[in-house]
Amino acid sequence: MKRMIALGGAVAGMLAYAAFAAPAATAKSVPAPKTLAQTNFAAKQVAAFWFAERAANLQKATPYAVETTVSTKVKHKSTVPTGAATTKPGLVGSSGDQKQSSATAKNVNLPRTVGKVFFIGADGKPHWCTGTALQGRYKNIVATAGHCVFDVKRNRATLDRWVFVPGYYKGKTPWGIYVGKTAYTHYDFSVYEDGDRNYAFVTVYNGVQAEWEKQGRSWKLTLKDAGRLGDNVGGQGLAYNQKLGAQPVFVFGYPSGSHPDGNFAFTGQTLKWSYGKPFAAQAPAQKAENLQGIKSAFTGEGALGSAWLLKYSNATRLGYLNGVTIGVADTDGNGRYDTSVSPYFDGETLQVYQAAEKNWSGKIV
Repeated sequence: MKRMIALGGAVAGMLAYAAFAAPAATAKSVPAPKTLAQTNFAAKQVAAFWFAERAANLQKATPYAVETTVSTKVKHKSTVPTGAATTKPGLVGSSGDQKQSSATAKNVNLPRTVGKVFFIGADGKPHWCTGTALQGRYKNIVATAGHCVFDVKRNRATLDRWVFVPGYYKGKTPWGIYVGKTAYTHYDFSVYEDGDRNYAFVTVYNGVQAEWEKQGRSWKLTLKDAGRLGDNVGGQGLAYNQKLGAQPVFVFGYPSGSHPDGNFAFTGQTLKWSYGKPFAAQAPAQKAENLQGIKSAFTGEGALGSAWLLKYSNATRLGYLNGVTIGVADTDGNGRYDTSVSPYFDGETLQVYQAAEKNWSGKIV
């Protein structure tokens, strides 16, 4: 089921760090946020769960495999998805705008903002997707696929014990663990599971690091404040209503799993990238008629939530988030995934982001 929303006038200069044109707020496009960890005590318990036994739960987590493969129709000549609600194109500034320059597809410096989001799935086991840190007034925003936050398998509100770990590698948390506080999505995704709105923006508490003290034959875990997410890794900007095919984007994520022919091309251990110009696409089985696609060999498991970055700079490792991967497709039927798809970011995406970024999270220790 789709809602038809008429987007109205413009709001200028909403953020202190960037000036941009935005559609007037539409209350129904942004439902009430969903709570992930409501109190500091609850957030401490979540962090302790992932740090326990020398981060055993992080290390045994497996890539999320829910709704990873889609049947996709592509429309390479379309400049915007058919039926997408659009206004003027715009950019919300990243934390490095003053030095912004475009990267090429050679010698790519990987962004510090991208990492893994961990949570407990419907099967009661730990899993992960990809996520990325965004710029915001409180430097506490993470973006990922909507179904890497909201539990579409059990039809429950949110996935349990949700955290973000930028730069994660084999149990290492170089900038700490950031426990999710509140999750924001579009009304059409939270109510109808509309694939065109399969994205989420999550506010996170200050990061925490683990300190271990040996007491007899056991070890005592103490959590230490690691500061705000954006202060530690920076934050990507946000792009919306961009003309498809006009500019290339980089896609950064942690693909894992096999192609349909059984070939395991990616392990999910290290951050990978794809590069190309987006085109209009559809995935009817996911109620998604207004997607964007990119040619990519990423496998789907682990790549869900991958960051699509426009105007990415090798110098600053920053750009503008213009999409998040919600699935992959084998469009020519040769047994290899060749396309990744994302919701098309428009003015209503901006509204969901705005609802999230104005909320402070604070410390948990």
